[in-house]
Amino acid sequence: MRIILLSGGSGKRLWPLSNDARSKQFLKVLSNQENKLESMVQRVYNQLKNMNLHDRTSIATSKTQVEMIHNQIGTKINVIAEPSRRDTFPAIALAASYLYSEEQIAEDEVIAVLPVDPYVEDSFFEKVKDLEGIISESNADLALIGIEPTYPSEKYGYIVPIQENQKNYKVVSRFTEKPNESVAKELLEQKALWNSGVFAFRLGYIINLLQAKGYSTNYQDLIKTYDQFEKISFDYAVVENASNIVVTPYNGFWKDLGTWNTLTEEMATAKIGEGRVSGSSENTHMINELGIPVSVLGIKDAVVAASPDGILVASKEESPKIKELMAGHNAIPMYEERYWGSYKVLDYSNFLSHQVITRHVKINTGKHLSYQYHKYRKENWTVIQGEGILIIDEDIQVVRQGDVIQINENQKHAVKAIKALEIIEVQQGINLNEEDINRIESKWEKIEEKCFSRITN
Repeated sequence: MRIILLSGGSGKRLWPLSNDARSKQFLKVLSNQENKLESMVQRVYNQLKNMNLHDRTSIATSKTQVEMIHNQIGTKINVIAEPSRRDTFPAIALAASYLYSEEQIAEDEVIAVLPVDPYVEDSFFEKVKDLEGIISESNADLALIGIEPTYPSEKYGYIVPIQENQKNYKVVSRFTEKPNESVAKELLEQKALWNSGVFAFRLGYIINLLQAKGYSTNYQDLIKTYDQFEKISFDYAVVENASNIVVTPYNGFWKDLGTWNTLTEEMATAKIGEGRVSGSSENTHMINELGIPVSVLGIKDAVVAASPDGILVASKEESPKIKELMAGHNAIPMYEERYWGSYKVLDYSNFLSHQVITRHVKINTGKHLSYQYHKYRKENWTVIQGEGILIIDEDIQVVRQGDVIQINENQKHAVKAIKALEIIEVQQGINLNEEDINRIESKWEKIEEKCFSRITN
């Protein structure tokens, strides 16, 4: 059995902490067994480790999230990155083609797909393991996990099973998407289950489907033509057309932490970051990523969230509506985590054809930026903390606190932190987006080899 974790979305219902670069699954607001803060993706990956499933797991994600995944759970997990965002069916198809053509996985191997951010007990992953036997026993196209509802929710989709089957799975009769409360009550009477978003299939089922739709099943070919994929969800492309679907119920703890009101219910503490919350501010949570204090006085049942992307003050009841309120707001991400550390945008100015961005860059000890150059901008670095090895073209030097470095257009450069580095970086030019990062080499040993070979030659 293989597992594919789906890591996508922008988590706009958790603005301003989440953005296009840092989705909800990367927010470190939960508590682990050592009482340290962890993210949803870190929690799920640790649970997979507990069940000895991590070494059979791949993450399907967009290329913009790869570095954050590596930053939070390391580089050992296999990451299958979409060249562009196309929806869940193309993402799953790309991952399936990778397992099929790159890893040579057999077509009868069972693949379980689950979101990267469920808030569940470890027992949930025992139910995931059961899907392999259920697929074999039922010979179904798809096997789902359904959550036994605790109330008539309007937030979830419902799976309506046929009740005659007395086994640990039931044949699916139909699906109902996010009904109103009265319909939800009727569905509960029919023993309907919440749709957890977890499903399993034999690898050959998706491979045959790709062939029938005229797509290549070779990963290398598919990734080159990925932009030609129709943007369509797995539910519409596959589930609606499957002839034999079964569901197995799960009655343990399960929760979707997709909105501020649900997330704060499971947060490690009512206050994260610099600031104070008065005792009269009952059931109010404050999360502050800014370097200035935030004080909350006499505000009940609310969430106060502050980040470089903005500030939110909302009642918990109204907080799920933030996505609609922020529709059309498409500012650049002001904070990102990368495999080497993180950066925070301190200031952004746009003077017609000339842009200026000031960033606070943190590079963790032993990590490094790739060997790269920019065609359309120059950068000025001021080292404010730490020590590192700087490479500019053929020159290698040690940099420390107080050093100032000028990097011009087309100058090749890289830096590695001997001790954790903090740099104030000022970018100036006509194009300051990611497309103007031209990477030459990513591995530090090879970067040094290139530079030393130039010097000796």
